[in-house]
Amino acid sequence: MTLTEKQKYQLKKFIKELGSHKARHTELISVYIPEGYDMNKIINHLQQEQGTATNIKDATTRKNVIDALEKMVQHLRLFKQTPMNGLAVFSGNVAAREGQQDFQVWSIEPPVALKTRIYRCDKEFVLDLLEEMLETREVYGLVVMDRREGDIALLKGKTIVPITKTKSNVPGKTRAGGQSAKRYEHLREDAAKDFYKKIAELMKNEFLGKGELRGIIVGGPGPTKYDFVEGGYITNEVRKKIIAIKDVGYTGEFGFEELVDKSQDILAAEEVTAEKMIMNKFFELLSRKPGMVAYGEDATMEKLKIGAVETLLLSESLSDKKIELFEEEAKLVASEVRIISTETREGVQLKDMGKVAAILRYEIEP
Repeated sequence: MTLTEKQKYQLKKFIKELGSHKARHTELISVYIPEGYDMNKIINHLQQEQGTATNIKDATTRKNVIDALEKMVQHLRLFKQTPMNGLAVFSGNVAAREGQQDFQVWSIEPPVALKTRIYRCDKEFVLDLLEEMLETREVYGLVVMDRREGDIALLKGKTIVPITKTKSNVPGKTRAGGQSAKRYEHLREDAAKDFYKKIAELMKNEFLGKGELRGIIVGGPGPTKYDFVEGGYITNEVRKKIIAIKDVGYTGEFGFEELVDKSQDILAAEEVTAEKMIMNKFFELLSRKPGMVAYGEDATMEKLKIGAVETLLLSESLSDKKIELFEEEAKLVASEVRIISTETREGVQLKDMGKVAAILRYEIEP
């Protein structure tokens, strides 16, 4: 599943808040409840842990753990059943000074279904599973080939999923001379073309129509991959999805691994490409047609209220309250909302310009 910009923003904010809390002793409690798991079993388990916690020697730690567990149990009783994707719950005394009390409990239904059950009491909250959900889940097509074989796979997150492979009927080279050599070479070229057509057909079948596919990377040893990609064998729709061609020494499983290793620059750039594209469109319009954009909270809200905004750009550094306010207005006039990170140069520029901007549906004189 690919997370939406809003889901990413909310999850990053949640992780940042919980990650800011540290305890002096192992007294912060993290519980992950998998999808479909019986909530009552979790509550019973936590009540048993309260009994076990009475054995903790340090009086302050003992009290903090027992009270955090009680706070969590009370919170979980509010749920009639486990949410569809499971639930992550966190509780503990997060007072800034030792000896004070500030027991808090947080819960979140994650955007990706939980498969793992966890109970942990530590000096910090366990956030690994939530952090993993922020990792790239986009799907890429992988093709590795030479004149002997071609292999096709999908890259899902960090996992390579082989789909299909095919072998060629291209004969090996011959030492024959004269007309025989020419005829033999002609046969080799015809067999190679048939092989290229076969791979192109497999690519069309496997990649075309996959909405989540972000791009295709082709690799292999020698010039064969270029002959294939540039030879007119691949349909235009599939050809447009090829984002890189890389030199690798192998085909098959090792070829896929090497192709992914050598494509890290491309894959990293792809994560922010969509964000950069929309921001660059905004800056280009600002330069050429300033009447087609707005920026700053007041000016953008004004355009939003009259239905002039096509795409609303909100910096993730904007407060939750203001993001919700702008989103509500955008929903009324069917404006697209994009949450822009501060991890790119363009995102930082948006932040510096007032954190809010828009691309308009029509030109309005400044």
